[in-house]
Amino acid sequence: MKKESFGTGRHGEAVSVYMLENKSGAVVRVTDYGAALVSIIVPDKNGNMQDVLLGYDNVTGYENNTCYFGAVIGRNGNRIANAQLTINGVSYQLDANDNENNLHSGVKGMDTMVWNVSEQTQNTITLTCKSADGEQGFPGNMDAEVTYVLTDDCTVEIHYKAVSDQDTVANFTNHAYFNLEGHASGSVLGQELMLRASNFTPVIDSKAIPTGEIAPVAGTPMDFTTAKTIGRDIETDDIQVNYGGGYDHNFVLDKQEKGAFELIAEAYAPGTGIVMKVFTDLPGVQFYSGNFITTQDGKQGAVYEKRQGFCLETQYFPNSVNEPNFESPILKAGEVYTTKTSYQFGVK
Repeated sequence: MKKESFGTGRHGEAVSVYMLENKSGAVVRVTDYGAALVSIIVPDKNGNMQDVLLGYDNVTGYENNTCYFGAVIGRNGNRIANAQLTINGVSYQLDANDNENNLHSGVKGMDTMVWNVSEQTQNTITLTCKSADGEQGFPGNMDAEVTYVLTDDCTVEIHYKAVSDQDTVANFTNHAYFNLEGHASGSVLGQELMLRASNFTPVIDSKAIPTGEIAPVAGTPMDFTTAKTIGRDIETDDIQVNYGGGYDHNFVLDKQEKGAFELIAEAYAPGTGIVMKVFTDLPGVQFYSGNFITTQDGKQGAVYEKRQGFCLETQYFPNSVNEPNFESPILKAGEVYTTKTSYQFGVK
């Protein structure tokens, strides 16, 4: 395990970046700021190494980042309507940082914390953080943990674990932005995507709160059940696509068994031949087509613009804490939250 300085945080914290390696030469770089994935470097069809993750060269980029590049999002990924939730009859007011709603737990979510490294090997790293009762508005003192593993078959495993002393929300995700042609290669619209999702959760309006409905994708631009390019239907005059300025929707995964760890998505870049398969035990995935990326200071001087990266954020559905039609993200006091998502890379 290699460790290097990643700069000094705005509050004077020393921030580091850690490198995981496998036998095939793949590399994953992780920073303790936000427990964020900085790079995923894998071989393409010609044997050249490609960094397929958008990111920054130092902690300052991440502190100024409004796109959550590569970060662990907690306690709750995605949106909570009106920045309010009720648990056991008690109402809690959260940070209204996205119109009147709460997005990714607020402006001081776990993505802004410097995590502690508790364990590290050549191909694994475990980071931990504590969230105090009332922090971000959520109840309970929570201990959170994320472990990254880079396997010899070029799979990046993400294991989440959390426990709280009060009933609270636990809905962690990672906000990695992928570009399988290489992080600085431009648009992702020509890359192909398949989602094992026959349904999605439509949103009310451009503020992206779900209606509560679970609707079929068939006959709509949301249908990725058969692989198609990300850009094929993105400019369709469809009200759901128009709301998000492209794709920014939760897809209801076709699980053979609730909670089973299964293949849920596959992406492919024709130029590099890189294939990425996504596995998770969670019920949903937010597909975001990078509609609002504007970054002038990406890695190695890269300029990232609209639709030059895409996200597949595994999750409980948006606003699920307030929506009885959705699977609940409530973690009971003393119980252990565990979930796993993997991104497997290969070529064809």
